[in-house]
Amino acid sequence: MLSLMESGGVGFLFALLFTPLWIRFLTRRSLGQQIHEDLPSTHHVKAGTPTMGGVIIVVAGVIGYLMGHVGTSIVFTRSGILAISVMVASGFLGFLDDYLSIRNARNLGLNKRGKFAGQLVIAAVFAVLAIDWVHTSTNLSFTRFSLPGWNLTAVGWVLLAIFVIIAATNAVNLTDGLDGLAAGSSTFCFGVLSIIGYWQFRHFSIYHLHAALDLGLVAVGLVGGCLGFLWWNAAPAQIIMGDTGALAIGSGLGALCLLMNLDLLLPVIGGLFVVETASVIVQVISFRLFGRRVFRMAPFHHHFEFRGWPEFTIIVRFWILAGLLAMLGLGIFYGDFLKIAKVG
Repeated sequence: MLSLMESGGVGFLFALLFTPLWIRFLTRRSLGQQIHEDLPSTHHVKAGTPTMGGVIIVVAGVIGYLMGHVGTSIVFTRSGILAISVMVASGFLGFLDDYLSIRNARNLGLNKRGKFAGQLVIAAVFAVLAIDWVHTSTNLSFTRFSLPGWNLTAVGWVLLAIFVIIAATNAVNLTDGLDGLAAGSSTFCFGVLSIIGYWQFRHFSIYHLHAALDLGLVAVGLVGGCLGFLWWNAAPAQIIMGDTGALAIGSGLGALCLLMNLDLLLPVIGGLFVVETASVIVQVISFRLFGRRVFRMAPFHHHFEFRGWPEFTIIVRFWILAGLLAMLGLGIFYGDFLKIAKVG
């Protein structure tokens, strides 16, 4: 427990103290956010706000994870290293996208094919290493490897993992449209995963996950990184995470759930991201089939902006929704544990 507190505390303090320095660095070099012309008019005042703040989240998460091992008996595991690595790799891809967007002076960085190709490579490498290096269970899982326990085979699990990583990465990226929305919502998700990781560690006889506590350290390190960054990213944001942060958070969330045998619980824990993505899918399908839009703009947090809701009101209400869904995921996990404990 102390190691989890140390990891989260160090991640939080690093992000809290070093974000202002990163803001000054970006400001001096005029590395500011480009605003898409289709966004509500309230967003145009944000043009020039320092971006690529996700660098702080990634570094804080890594440092928090490393410090969680200092002075403790917790050992580094392949699962923890893999989860950190996929987050860093995705963060680098997002950084490249953000940098190109600034250099081109438009809110367009990597083209869609290039960005998807990068995500596909990262997801595929993660999936293969998870099977061949980490030896992750290939069972389709909900709250544990034995529920429902359907063996997907190595090929099936790799395909599932690729889909989950890419889907989670893009879902968080779509949600990152208002100040602090993605960072605050992600904090709930990683907080729940850190609790689950500790619980899986304490009850190894049920979950059979050797790396549970180490993965919990990854999660709580990201809790600290997201919270410390949110101090400066809350509306009105002094810095924006950009794709650097959104891609890193999304891939980290997907990787943790896959390695913790929570494949099917991920859509519940990260329910807000699922809802935001669904709004885009519904909008596209409706427009292409019927020529009509369901929302004034998707993702649907922009729909409420066009309806006149203040930005901060939308953010807080979406945080509440994100927190409730994350806690629902934790409740489902604990409910399954109680069922097993009662049977045992």
